[in-house]
Amino acid sequence: MRRSKVLERLRAGQTALCMKLNLADARVAEIAALAGFDCVWTDCEHVANDWNVVEKMIMAAKMHDVDTIVRVARGSYSDCIRPLELDATGIMAPHIMSLDDARAVVRITKFHPLGMRPIDGGNADGAYCRTDFLDYLRLANEQRFNILQIEDVEALPDLEKIIKLPGMDMIFFGPGDFSQSIGVPGKFDHPRLIETRKRIAELAVKHGKFAGTVGSLGNAAELMEMGYRFLSLGADVVGLNGYFDNIVGGMAKLTAAAGGSGSSAAANSVYGGIA
Repeated sequence: MRRSKVLERLRAGQTALCMKLNLADARVAEIAALAGFDCVWTDCEHVANDWNVVEKMIMAAKMHDVDTIVRVARGSYSDCIRPLELDATGIMAPHIMSLDDARAVVRITKFHPLGMRPIDGGNADGAYCRTDFLDYLRLANEQRFNILQIEDVEALPDLEKIIKLPGMDMIFFGPGDFSQSIGVPGKFDHPRLIETRKRIAELAVKHGKFAGTVGSLGNAAELMEMGYRFLSLGADVVGLNGYFDNIVGGMAKLTAAAGGSGSSAAANSVYGGIA
């Protein structure tokens, strides 16, 4: 079983860097892998990705020894185990609301003795039955991980119990939904949000677990100082927006300076000669 690059870095006390992918093209995953990200995060909660798309994303990342995390839809247990059997390195479960909710995710994502994940072994993660049965169970527990998202106030009374839970690998703070949960959508400097983000990292460090969240280059140092070691910085659609805006804005300035006519030389300069 392929070793997890994310877990290797986290267990060594280093920071793991993730890129969120909203687009369904596996080539985007490969470009992110080539750029040097430790993992890509593809989505089945907010994005209409089918399993063929997810499988291709995983394969594209694996070609370059990069992890894939799949944020799952909250539905049947199959929504959690199918990405793992496609050889995703981790699954992210959104909106964990209670200790019982967290226990249910651990139960279906970890094999005995940590959970009771349904066993197959005939898929990509088990090398299509080429991995010894007991080795498969052991390696899956060691080299694959679950991420539980805290995004709602309902989870806060059970927060420390959730983080202490055996078999829970990573706790992940989602500031966007949490800001809505406390009644101040988009107010990311609200004291309660800041306090909760700090508390999650402190409890993770206290109990020997990993803490993750979303951020930017502007606050990455602050997040790492808090104790966050898994950082998702940016998204493919954000990058494309910036690139497209730069081209359109640059052309607008050039055509304005040329009296609205523009020039082929200026166009070639903006587009970089890519046909």
